[in-house]
Amino acid sequence: MKSLDVKVWGIRKRATQKSSYDVRWRVAGKVFSEQFRTKGLAESFRTKLLWATREGEEFDTESGLPASMDEKKPSLTWYEFALRYLAMKWPHAAPNTRDAINEALASVTLGFLTERPGRPTDTEIRRALRNWAFVLPGPDARDDVPDDVLNVLRWVAKASRPLAELAEPATARAVLDSLKLKLDGRAAAAETVRRKRRTFVNAINYAVDLGEFQENPVTAVRWQKPKVSGEVDPRVVANPVQARNLLAAVSYVGGYRRARGRRLVGFFAAMYYGGLRPAEAVGLSESDLVLPAQGWGSATLHRTRPTAGRQWTDSGETHDDRGLKNRPVEEVRRVPLPPQLVAEFREHLETFGTAADGRLFFTEKGSVVPSSTYYRVWQEARLLALPPAAAASPLAARPYDLRHSALSTWLNAGVDPTEVAERAGNSVEVLLGRYAKCLDGRQEVANSRIERLLSEYD
Repeated sequence: MKSLDVKVWGIRKRATQKSSYDVRWRVAGKVFSEQFRTKGLAESFRTKLLWATREGEEFDTESGLPASMDEKKPSLTWYEFALRYLAMKWPHAAPNTRDAINEALASVTLGFLTERPGRPTDTEIRRALRNWAFVLPGPDARDDVPDDVLNVLRWVAKASRPLAELAEPATARAVLDSLKLKLDGRAAAAETVRRKRRTFVNAINYAVDLGEFQENPVTAVRWQKPKVSGEVDPRVVANPVQARNLLAAVSYVGGYRRARGRRLVGFFAAMYYGGLRPAEAVGLSESDLVLPAQGWGSATLHRTRPTAGRQWTDSGETHDDRGLKNRPVEEVRRVPLPPQLVAEFREHLETFGTAADGRLFFTEKGSVVPSSTYYRVWQEARLLALPPAAAASPLAARPYDLRHSALSTWLNAGVDPTEVAERAGNSVEVLLGRYAKCLDGRQEVANSRIERLLSEYD
């Protein structure tokens, strides 16, 4: 039944533990109300009601809404919405970000299915979603999709629950809880859960933009986020003696003739002496360097080659080719190079030259050095350089830990944090929150100073 007898009242703030706002209106003598978490959302809803009354729209006496706000849209499933969200985000996202979005959407989809006959295994569903559904171009635009994958995706499309069900706090909480578990039922890493939740929340913000929700129901859920440590574990930080031993050991990996390790000594040295990220070191070219015969040199960083995977890059190559991390494409960063690193680079160029495009570090075939290759070389070097107890510890367990060691060394040497942050390509806040850690053995130096001070009073 329709009515033109409409009266829209103002907004009332509710005196509850958590602030909320009511919009109240009357249709044919019957009072309706909607509750919102913010005053802005309430104002927006009230404005729509007022606009409908001025336009002379008929209001439904059952729902209390005008035709423009009470359209009976077909129920959009989560899976249909996730495909729309992916299409919106993909063109503007970096390759590794695409991978993270894909992983999050696959996890939410897997945790938001109804029970239907013929359910594939969770492994089959996840594989179909990760490798085919949430990658562009999608399955509908490709003719090489295996039949078994198509069958899985058809089942998912039918079993996916309506997006609107996420408005129920219990449902949204259940989906969030599902993000905490791996397929085998074990707990996922806190950083992984945090990353997936961030994508999930962003996706529902897009659903709000599309008019599927008045406000984001996920952010309203009281859900305990896993705690993520932003600090570097001091056990991974190598002191200068340990770092030199590790770099020397790299040259012995893989034999002299193949030079599997010798090709990468300068690569690892760039991270320790220059504080470069691995992707920055991989992208270094000879033209970026100033390498004097004596003293300090410099590197002008403007290019990174992060490992991403062929399905995530626009070029179809394993390595992305892009600017500096979290910086505009055209931005550069000048990094001073200590004499030790200058000498390593000069020796590397004399021995191996450069790749065809001028890159310092390349494989025997001239291609970009994969992360799997330099990771394996580093693990072999640790076994050669460190005593068994140290090799079994977290000390310099990953190549990236050389960067942690570099920044910690600079800070402990008394270099101003602003200068360290500039060289490292970080903000001062991130630097002090993550990298201001002591070197291995630095505690003994502090203990010695304290002991000397106390002994003066004995």
